[in-house]
Amino acid sequence: MDRVRTVSQAQPIAMGTGKKGAAGLGVLLALLATVVWSGSFVATRGMAGTVPPVQAVFWRWVIALVAVAPFAARQVWQQRALIRRHFGFIAVASLFGVALYNTLVHQAGLTTSASNMGMIMAASPVIMALYARLGGERLGARRTIGMLVAALGVLLLVGDGSIGFDFGAGDLWMFAAALSFATYSALLKRKPAELGGLAFLMTTFALGALMLAPAYAVSVSVQGAFEVTTGSVGSLLYVGVFSSAVAFFAWNKAISIIGAARAGVVYYLQPVCVAGLGFLLLGEQTGPAQLLCMALILGGVMLGSVRR
Repeated sequence: MDRVRTVSQAQPIAMGTGKKGAAGLGVLLALLATVVWSGSFVATRGMAGTVPPVQAVFWRWVIALVAVAPFAARQVWQQRALIRRHFGFIAVASLFGVALYNTLVHQAGLTTSASNMGMIMAASPVIMALYARLGGERLGARRTIGMLVAALGVLLLVGDGSIGFDFGAGDLWMFAAALSFATYSALLKRKPAELGGLAFLMTTFALGALMLAPAYAVSVSVQGAFEVTTGSVGSLLYVGVFSSAVAFFAWNKAISIIGAARAGVVYYLQPVCVAGLGFLLLGEQTGPAQLLCMALILGGVMLGSVRR
């Protein structure tokens, strides 16, 4: 029987031997994806009310597919038999990571702020860590404490200095998005090692766009096509090229090196990045309480992601 090696089996360097170079690269790639995705929440919020969520997500992945095709098409053709063999796994990853996750994010952007979107998405590392623990991965005291400290900072930041707070409809959509993204990240650990990263990326983009096509057609017929403006095109190009092609490649590679749980700790930096972008681009003010919460998040990330 043909046995397929998984990423966790094929990448013992970062998880087992602790080589600093590989682990450092994984952390940097996770950080790159986190920073780029932070900007996507601002772009998504900017499209709210002008581009219907399903239409925005559909064109996002069409643009991402065009952006990645010149680099990935050859690998996809070379590995077409491998793609057919693992089509079920790729389809499930496409559903959670491409079609469902981003639709939920754009839906949330209709009724909640960019800052709230970024802060609530920081809940996904907790789910990633739970998935990793259920899969038999030992988190360790250092990573667990770092995760809890960062989670406390996120809760205080969302609650404006208090643990008790109320969620609106958009916030609940974002929690659903966080669950979907964490599920996708956990699935990446099962990706066959023989399947190239670019081939996997392009295939998931294509399948995600196909999954969204029927909903896109319904949206156009009911709501009408969105008006093409400089702002809408610029936002779609950002989320399509950078937040999709670049960030997803960096995130998938980071997980293959350091694992979903450890990459998830780095992901806690997203509220800090979103708050900074909100200040620079939207004029949102940051007070002493928010700075203290961000210090907790940064401290937790450092504690959970840096090895002795």
